[in-house]
Amino acid sequence: MKKRFLVAAFVIAAIKLSAQTDKKGWTALFDGKTLTGWTKVAGNAEYRIEDGAIAGITVPNTPNTFLITDKEYSDFVLELEVKIMDTTSNSGIQFRSQYDPAGNKGKGKVFGYQYELDPSSRKWTAGVYDEGRRDWLYPLMLNSSAQAMLKTGVYNKVRVECIGNDIKTWINDKPAAHVVDNVDSKGIIALQVHSIGKPEMAGKKIYWKNIRIKTTDLKPSPFSSSIYVMNTIPNTLTESEKKSGWQLLFDGVSTKGWRGAYKKTFPEKGWIVKDGELSVLPSDGAESTNGGDIVTDEQFSAFDLSFDFKLTAGANSGVKYFVTLSENNQGSAIGLEYQLLDDSLHPDAKLGRDGNRTLASLYDLIKAEKQTRFIKQPGNWNTGRVIVYPNNHVEHYLNGIKVLEYDRGSKAYRDLVALSKYKVWPSFGEAKEGHILLQDHGNAVSFRSIKIKKLN
Repeated sequence: MKKRFLVAAFVIAAIKLSAQTDKKGWTALFDGKTLTGWTKVAGNAEYRIEDGAIAGITVPNTPNTFLITDKEYSDFVLELEVKIMDTTSNSGIQFRSQYDPAGNKGKGKVFGYQYELDPSSRKWTAGVYDEGRRDWLYPLMLNSSAQAMLKTGVYNKVRVECIGNDIKTWINDKPAAHVVDNVDSKGIIALQVHSIGKPEMAGKKIYWKNIRIKTTDLKPSPFSSSIYVMNTIPNTLTESEKKSGWQLLFDGVSTKGWRGAYKKTFPEKGWIVKDGELSVLPSDGAESTNGGDIVTDEQFSAFDLSFDFKLTAGANSGVKYFVTLSENNQGSAIGLEYQLLDDSLHPDAKLGRDGNRTLASLYDLIKAEKQTRFIKQPGNWNTGRVIVYPNNHVEHYLNGIKVLEYDRGSKAYRDLVALSKYKVWPSFGEAKEGHILLQDHGNAVSFRSIKIKKLN
């Protein structure tokens, strides 16, 4: 009798397993009736079953609350449906995330990758956030074509694909974010109920249903080559980046492709390549008095330029574009400049007009509009980006946030030049093509992951 009982139990378990995993390899993470396989942690928000969905309900006086899977997952495709009732809520779906029961003074802490759910006017749903750790990895401003896809009051289709270091997201079948990152290779999946700041926000609901995951026979899904890849692995390009036209301007080990401004070779002093970083060494804080500026051998016209930079306290530098070297001037070579500056300590932040010499600004011309929370302070890596479209529309980004835009050669642009230090240079910044320049301003600044894509 005991043997028959064991056989029967095995058969029942096998039937349950087969009911969970279908013929295409999908496994249901939610049975539509219970919270089996899930555990609430880190907060006191409520989770309950309503009409075959998990309902997350906000409560006052609690931090973010998470319903986490009892199992960890590595490579997978995750699909589910989510409904947010109005534009005042905020939530997220954790994936490959970690849970530390001892975190937050023993209350528990969930941290790691998050698929953002943001129905506000910002519209960053399907962007990738690093909860409790690095903040934003992929603000959806990097792919504005997907920003209007979330609909409130109805169910939306969510898809997350994690294969190796590649992370991709979709919202309602629209490709959204593409991150390449190697911090976490596996972790839990979790449903977040965000904390609320006002008592009247209590009782807000978010719904999740049809939650399923596939972990075998995975094949990377294609993304449009126009979607920017946030690759956090220094000085590397993925195969998809290479196929879409990206090229490294710094290989991480040499100065190949660079030379001194107004020179035929790379400077003999003032710059160093070490530990995958291209760094200008400190001198006296003056322009081009040590190694001097360096420029790319190649010239560029329309392009998408991305670079990581790390400032030291009080540092000043810049990344210039459309540098023609035709001026033969003293000091730093002339060009349009993405300003690199420690705004809190360097006096240049208070010079110029209306803040147009601050970090990420178009130096001496247009102020970068940015929030302090999106600036990583000296000693940390930031990501700058400059896009010059074929129609001469230009955009500056800082850590994935667009901070300014303008049109080269327009009346508005020329009016700004007329008020600046550049007014003495005829047709300043309007050359058909030019070099990319890294500035020696006498302060220690490091660069890495310098990459460019030519635009047609």
